This record gives sequence, C-alpha cells and structure tokens, in this order.
Amino acid sequence: MGDAGLAGVEVGLSREEAATTAAVRSALEAGRAMRIVYYTAGRDAVSQRTIDPMRLLIVEGRSYLEAWCRRAEAVRLFRLDRVEDVEVLAEPAAPPPDAEPTDVSDGLFRPSAEHRSAVLLLEREARWVAEYYPVDEVVELPGERLQVLLRYADPAWLVRLVLGLGGGARLIEPPDLAAEVGRRAQEALAAARA
Repeated sequence: MGDAGLAGVEVGLSREEAATTAAVRSALEAGRAMRIVYYTAGRDAVSQRTIDPMRLLIVEGRSYLEAWCRRAEAVRLFRLDRVEDVEVLAEPAAPPPDAEPTDVSDGLFRPSAEHRSAVLLLEREARWVAEYYPVDEVVELPGERLQVLLRYADPAWLVRLVLGLGGGARLIEPPDLAAEVGRRAQEALAAARA
C-alpha cells in the first residue's frame, strides 16, 4: 500500500487492532521508531522489539507493518493482530538505506529447500486450515474432509497446530511427528485424568 495505505479505510478491525493501526500510522507520519510486544505464532513466543517502521501493507486480507527490526537486524513483517502492545518512541525511525521492501506480489509464503512437507487429514470443522495456511495440495475426501500437503519450517509449530485442532486434524506424515502428536496427546489425557 505504501503511502496510499495511510488514507485507507479500516473495516472489521478489533478495537485492539484499530488502536495498533492508529499508533503505527502516527509513527509512520511522524517518522518515529516504535517498541512493540509481538506474538510469533511459529515459535509460540512473545518478544519485545524496537523497530523502525517502513510501511503498512495488506496482504491476503491481513494488515502488516513492514519495519526494520533492530534485534534481527533485518526487514520484518509484523501482523498487526499479533502486536500485543505498541509504543511510539521519541527517537526518529532510521531503517538502513539498503533495507529492501519485501516483495509480496506472490503472497507472503515462499517455500524454500529447508521447509519440510506434512500430510494432514482435516475433518470438516478444520477445513479452514487449508484456507488459512499455504498448502501445496488439497484432496477432497468423503464427509467433507480434506487431505492437505502443508509445508512447515518448525516441527514444534506443526505439533502444536495439530494438537490445537483436537480431533479436527490428524497428522499422517511425517511418521516421527505423528508419533510425537500421539505421545503429547496421551500425556495431556493422563494429566487431565489425574
């Protein structure tokens, strides 16, 4: 969106996301750095970052802040609905001159050689996974179920995803992670019974 995004219309944002968007716009207009508390879903972790905002984007229906992250020393995209707290700082934003904007023309997810593939069986109530996450293959099955080929970088993230879906998903491949899901589910059941 670039500068044109500053005049955009907000539709259907939560109160928290609207406040975050307003703070980001204020920082961009004033050329100020920001401190954010950010939830990273892939690692299931919250971190505090000092960032130099570059632009607001809407990609695949989601709002993102593109910024220079001082901790990572790289350009990062921060999903606004995952920003838990935001503070506009008095200091000027100063992304390095060689900080390149992210090419989002083909979407955000760029499969790479280090990404592995998993086969998931999704029940009707979990079909949304195939729309929310990038998948390489989708096979329609009887009973409104889907079998999908999903790429992932972090095995722990994949295990958390499947466990979080309860009985709505079953991990078919890779077998070692399917076994880990089973082991963790059994531990949870045992703890619930105790």
